[in-house]
Amino acid sequence: MTGVVQETDSASPAERLRAHVALTKPRIVELLLATAVPTMFLAAQGLPPLLPTVGVLIGGSLAAGSANTFNSVYDRDIDALMGRTFHRPAALGLVSVRAGIAQGVVLGILSALVLLITSNLLAAVLAVAAIAFYAIGYTMLLKRRTAQNIVWGGAAGCMPVLIAWAAVTGTLTWTPVVLFLLVFFWTPPHYWPLAMRFRDDYAAAGVPMLPVVRSEAQVAASIIRYAWVMVAVSLVLIPVAPMGWVYGIGAVLLGAGFIAQSYVLRSRVRSAESAHQEQGSTEVVASAMRLFHGSITYLALLFLLVAIDPFVV
Repeated sequence: MTGVVQETDSASPAERLRAHVALTKPRIVELLLATAVPTMFLAAQGLPPLLPTVGVLIGGSLAAGSANTFNSVYDRDIDALMGRTFHRPAALGLVSVRAGIAQGVVLGILSALVLLITSNLLAAVLAVAAIAFYAIGYTMLLKRRTAQNIVWGGAAGCMPVLIAWAAVTGTLTWTPVVLFLLVFFWTPPHYWPLAMRFRDDYAAAGVPMLPVVRSEAQVAASIIRYAWVMVAVSLVLIPVAPMGWVYGIGAVLLGAGFIAQSYVLRSRVRSAESAHQEQGSTEVVASAMRLFHGSITYLALLFLLVAIDPFVV
């Protein structure tokens, strides 16, 4: 970590506002809400109550924004070294460390208050735990020290399903735990393909993402293993929730597509190795990015089925 970076004096109020918003990584917030909202439908077995729903939308967004803000501020040094992230506000010095930390704290407090007022204490506590785990557990302790960083650090991204369930029911059961595990096992095969694409960036920044410390063949094999476990967990939800035929059929088809694309990636890696190409060949990178984008579609559609299923007799 470097010293305090002062906010750029020449920036206009609108530019500073955009910089502070960008610290929260809004696109990641959207993905987290895409799992939280359907979980509320499942928890309510239909339309969830309005107040907790609004609370999760607002409080969940604030919690994710808080965690992402802390991450952006702490990682500003390595973000500045990577082509994918050098333009982030903290890396450019558009937001000072002091202002970034203040923003993270304020957003975190507001998140807990919103969830406490609109739902219950359990949801608020889970939100604070998620912020702390992502900011401290993943960002400060795991990311720069172990190739398993995204495996265990990804647990913070699983918390929205627990928060959403708790907001509706006031408790936790096996169903949200299965949803948690689903997102947990989805995270590595979602993120490692992206890390394959930006392997050189992570290597330059000294971040030991799996593609930096393992061969592409080993990474592809790990992706396949996690994909199989992820699909198995998605099917476990059927008897646990329980889920109906709409979710069941959809989960099988979506899971088959995800696994098939994982094997396609491994095939591209093997072809590149046979041709004695270097890591990061065009074919491998293209296949990895298709899997990355496909993984987002998979999760969004699967949780859409989670939301729809309670309405189907």
